[in-house]
Amino acid sequence: MEPRPDATARTRGWAGWLGRFRRGASTAAPSVAMQHPGTSLPERSYDLILFAAILALLAIGTIEIYASTAADGLAHHRNATHYLERQLMFLGLGGVAMWIGASVDYRRLRRWTYPMLAGALLLLALVLFTHPRNGARRWLPLGPIGFQPVELAKLALLTYLASSLGRKADQVKTSFTVGFVPHLVVCGLMMALLLVQPDLGSSVVLGATTLGMLFMAGARVSYILLSVLAAAPIAYHLVVGTPWRMQRVLAFFNPEAYATGEAYQFLQARLAMGSGGLTGTGLGGGHQSLGYMPEAHNDFILAPIGEEMGFIGIAAVLGLYGVVIWRGVRAALGARDVFGGYLAFGITLMFGLQALFNAAVVLGVVPNKGITLPLVSAGGTSLAVTMFLAGLILNIGRRPDPKLRESSAQQRKKRGRVRVVLA
Repeated sequence: MEPRPDATARTRGWAGWLGRFRRGASTAAPSVAMQHPGTSLPERSYDLILFAAILALLAIGTIEIYASTAADGLAHHRNATHYLERQLMFLGLGGVAMWIGASVDYRRLRRWTYPMLAGALLLLALVLFTHPRNGARRWLPLGPIGFQPVELAKLALLTYLASSLGRKADQVKTSFTVGFVPHLVVCGLMMALLLVQPDLGSSVVLGATTLGMLFMAGARVSYILLSVLAAAPIAYHLVVGTPWRMQRVLAFFNPEAYATGEAYQFLQARLAMGSGGLTGTGLGGGHQSLGYMPEAHNDFILAPIGEEMGFIGIAAVLGLYGVVIWRGVRAALGARDVFGGYLAFGITLMFGLQALFNAAVVLGVVPNKGITLPLVSAGGTSLAVTMFLAGLILNIGRRPDPKLRESSAQQRKKRGRVRVVLA
């Protein structure tokens, strides 16, 4: 019996583990050093299901950004569509970025791994010398807009992890110093610079994404648990040793006692979602966005969605993220090479973690953190980079069609048989 067409396209680590899970086999699959792209074969069209889910999230976010900021824009800018116009401008920029991510050869990113990594670390350090905004130094001024270096850091870290894990497939499982520690060092440097800004939410997302990719690459669970235990005292010191972070933790356990301070935004968000009920108050019918809930279009965009679209709206948003995760994992499993597989999985994991943390903050499951809802929250450079990453998933998912590969293999086999007969 001939082997399956994709039997030789499995690697050790996450791809081999997930491949065995899909086939339901109890034995280890053969492993190779690199998947071989079928560049001579026609490719599949873009994943329309994933593309539709991305467009749906962008549409819901744009509608709710306008609904939640019309009153504020009219009061402070004398233009009800001020924030909508700004969002549409960045949507256009993000559309170009997503087209680039979906059309160029994503394998070129591997050549720029270390320059991007060095540039991201340099920008994260440079932003510490800028003027603070709302008590944080997270933006580099670029004319009328501000650039967030953390967005470039996300891309640089994912590219580095995808490239390094692909090259160290064996060492990740066997060597602690070679296959595990270097990835934590790079991620730790980024997290340290982010914590100085301070940006605890982004540092948590980067750390969790790194550990998740190491786990799927085959790193031992004991290594991961050891790193988490080693980081626990540092996290405790960052919370207890920082007064305003400690206030947020206390407000999380007793929000009514901090109703006019740290818990104000959360309480208004809870009122908004509670008043929405099952079907919501209708688009434009929300009351909490009339000056009661500050910055509702950013980190707490899920609250006006719950008020105006109700439980159905929140369930639809979470369901769309489920579709994005499902199709992202599918693209990673069918990638043409190891680098693309790790990259698609890392992007998908980061999207899922960021959406999970944001929803948990708005719903009051975890203390307040500054984490945006990908593709939904208002944003500038963050939206453009997020759409570029979404384009990369679409790009990686365009692998050669297995049916075409089988037919090509059959044709080569027939030609070989004909040559044998003529001989």
